[in-house]
Amino acid sequence: MSFQVNTAFVQDYKNTVSLLLQQRGSKLRGAVTQDGFTGKSGKAVEQIGAVNAQKRTSRHGDTPLISTPHDARWVFPTDYEWADLIDDQDKLRMIVDPTSPYAVNGAYAMGRSIDDALIDSFFGTAKTGENGTVSTTFPSGQQVASGSAGMTIAKLRSAKKILMANEVDVDNDPLFIAITAEQHDDLLGESQAISLDYNTKPVLVEGRITAFMGFNFIHIERLGVDGSSARRCPAWARSGMHLGMWNDITTRISERDDKSYATQVYVKGTFGATRLEEGKVVEILCTE
Repeated sequence: MSFQVNTAFVQDYKNTVSLLLQQRGSKLRGAVTQDGFTGKSGKAVEQIGAVNAQKRTSRHGDTPLISTPHDARWVFPTDYEWADLIDDQDKLRMIVDPTSPYAVNGAYAMGRSIDDALIDSFFGTAKTGENGTVSTTFPSGQQVASGSAGMTIAKLRSAKKILMANEVDVDNDPLFIAITAEQHDDLLGESQAISLDYNTKPVLVEGRITAFMGFNFIHIERLGVDGSSARRCPAWARSGMHLGMWNDITTRISERDDKSYATQVYVKGTFGATRLEEGKVVEILCTE
């Protein structure tokens, strides 16, 4: 008799994977803006350029018309999927367990893909214009040079200075920095980062630096390197990065008659990411 997959297992698995994605999947998703889209592309934000008021120099003069510059930043979707097979039908019940290796693997696979999409868009070419056909590269002026050094207090100061000079609202727009274990270890060697002599409250939490100088630190080992093998650590304001979701999470559990009727656990998603404003993202290069 053919084995039929219980529909309750499907829903429980979907809920479990969604929970894992929110809590332990992507490390960067909660540090960017997010919206849902349909179609081949999405307009992440309508950009309105700065204007200057004109002095009134005479009575009953003509009303000045000051044109407001408009632009748009676009995000494009990419499809992602993951699947695994379960040969022993008695193991099917495992997938509704929140600690299930199948649920964890599926959630983590999707979470890593979301993070990779965001990491690529920090310093990649963004698409702008009326139809998203104009390429906007990351400017060199938004970069803190390596200087043959790792992560230092001086580099954090430089990144903060660049963001503030660009008039980022550092009081209301949360700031983040993504670092690897190497950069975290660099900061542990900086007395200003860990000493209470320089901080009004403890910076270290169980041996980890989680926040300092107005930045929230996110530890992630997926950051790339430049042509000189310097680690590319992004520092950004939350409103400067965007994650577009076309299909947040879709999970399916079904029998594969072509695989001796093994049970297939399948997860897919469609999403894309973009940098919204160059002035809200800084690249910190760190020698390792």
